[in-house]
Amino acid sequence: MKKLAILLAATAVFSSLDATAQMDAPTSAALDAALAGSHRSDRNKARDQFRHPRETLSFFGLRRDMTVVEIWPGGGWYTEVLAPVLKGKGKLYAAQYGSNPAFDYQRNENAGLQEKAKKNPDVFGEVQFTALWAPNELAIAPAGTADMVLTFRNVHNWLAPEYKQDPAKVFGAFFKALKPGGILGVVDHRWPDPKTEDPKATKGYVSEERVIALAKAAGFELAGRSDVNRNPKDTHDYKNGVWTLLPDLSVPAGEDKQKYIDIGESDRMTLKFRKPAGK
Repeated sequence: MKKLAILLAATAVFSSLDATAQMDAPTSAALDAALAGSHRSDRNKARDQFRHPRETLSFFGLRRDMTVVEIWPGGGWYTEVLAPVLKGKGKLYAAQYGSNPAFDYQRNENAGLQEKAKKNPDVFGEVQFTALWAPNELAIAPAGTADMVLTFRNVHNWLAPEYKQDPAKVFGAFFKALKPGGILGVVDHRWPDPKTEDPKATKGYVSEERVIALAKAAGFELAGRSDVNRNPKDTHDYKNGVWTLLPDLSVPAGEDKQKYIDIGESDRMTLKFRKPAGK
């Protein structure tokens, strides 16, 4: 067992190094500059240790000459990273919440990102804002033009009844926007056992198996999985769901926040899909 554990650890390290090595030098340098940029707040930079942007984007195969669509960027945590990397060489579409966001937090995040873009034209000046809200707002980018579609911590929302979304149409929009051979990258809070999964994702978690099924039903092929965003400290069983953990820290009254701070952010799947050639 000890030898097996050592082998698995070595394999994980090798996989991480290999993913990083696959990023070309210009993209790698641009990513380093973006991550260190003064346009990012200290609070956002502090989350790098949990969100692993370099390793995640390396795994997905980001290049700075790509056309990329970021889905529901919210306040723009990843937009702050992607926009400067792609500026001048590639193209970034930010497919924000629909033209009439349904929730206050969406309206606030949308307004905040727009204000951020206005204040930092050197960073965000080339970002093209589109919208995604099923069933009617699905044109996230011109059909067949995107090299990569990225969605971070959104799939669980499309399963929640209060959002009134159709996951099949959402994944279909990804498929339509991508070129043949294009990549869909998905990161979300992972529920560990599909047999006990809440179909409504009430606590914010979704199983890898369910996400894979949604992607395959839309026509995608599974191209790889990474454990770069796995967190074994996450017990997945919180009264207030995944939002009990950082960055929300929606801790039940009377409980010790430090306990949840020590866990960090959620255990997350990192899945890579490909649109088949000729599709």
